[in-house]
Amino acid sequence: MRVLVVSAPMTGHVLPMVPLAVALRDAGHEVLVASAADGLPGPDAGLPVHDVAPRFAFGPIARSVLLRHPLLARAELAGTAGTRGVARLFGRVNDELADGLVALARQWRPDLVVHEPLAVAGALAAARIGVPAVRQENSLFDGRELVRATTERLGGALARHGFDALPPPAAAIAVAPPSVLTQEGWPMRYTAHGGAGELPDWLREPGERPRILVSRSTVPGPGAAGPMRAVVAAAGRVDADVVLVRPTPRLARASLPPNVRTVGWIPLGAALVAGTALVHHGGAGSVYAALAAGAPQLATVGPGDRRHNAELVAARGAGLAAPARAITAAMLTRLVTDAALASAAREVAAEMAAMPAPADLVARLDSLV
Repeated sequence: MRVLVVSAPMTGHVLPMVPLAVALRDAGHEVLVASAADGLPGPDAGLPVHDVAPRFAFGPIARSVLLRHPLLARAELAGTAGTRGVARLFGRVNDELADGLVALARQWRPDLVVHEPLAVAGALAAARIGVPAVRQENSLFDGRELVRATTERLGGALARHGFDALPPPAAAIAVAPPSVLTQEGWPMRYTAHGGAGELPDWLREPGERPRILVSRSTVPGPGAAGPMRAVVAAAGRVDADVVLVRPTPRLARASLPPNVRTVGWIPLGAALVAGTALVHHGGAGSVYAALAAGAPQLATVGPGDRRHNAELVAARGAGLAAPARAITAAMLTRLVTDAALASAAREVAAEMAAMPAPADLVARLDSLV
């Protein structure tokens, strides 16, 4: 069959969809990934891609939404807006993707569309040509709520293509470990394509003392630099090695403590196999990477979904949640020495490892057509 895989135009949204797309391809199906801008996986993913909105730019949309709704902007920056900000922002995003996706669906004629919750234009394209749509979770929210909120702001695109509402999906795929979050759908083990970059030899094996990886967001904007500066400020008082993953150019050129090194883009999950802990900006992909590796994490509380994600981690006991400015040497020391954090992280990793692999879902998807 032909499968159209649709992601919102952001790196962190498309990478978790690549493993299932690859599994479908490897099973003999024809797969095409459709998105725009940063939502198009690179050639290292080994998948054909189609840009449905060549002129798409996320920044102007985000600025326009936030400037027109200052109270919502304040809540969004504090991480307390819930789905209100998501609805307005991704409603606009999907409106820009919708026409290109419908045109692609009419031309390429997929038998099945797999889309993530914030790419509801994929469900619209499926409905327009009368084929099943499947929602694949890639966040730490209930995807039904994300779809509902976004679709409410998709009136223009719906009307242009003759719909008042979107039909329910033929199926859903849930990736969150149930002890962290319950999602509706067929369970599937969360994996994500690591993106470009090779893992250096010195990160393949454990070091002589604990190793803390520190990452930042792939999305520009408030909080994009994440907790790196705060970690660097405290690192000299921590008995651990610290690795900054993709630091900003300015930080990479700065004078760093002797126990701090830098590295470019690497497959984070693979690096965590030999690492001890992860400090990050609170993005869903980083949360899942640490959970899958059984590594304790410090997720910083920040804009958008980052507060929500960090608080879920802390509630499960698999890590800590704190604003970047509150990070201390004592907190980093606890991250690599607290046995309870490590035990909870390993429990979640075992839970995720027991979930079906992406390849195990291919036959179920095939049965929908």
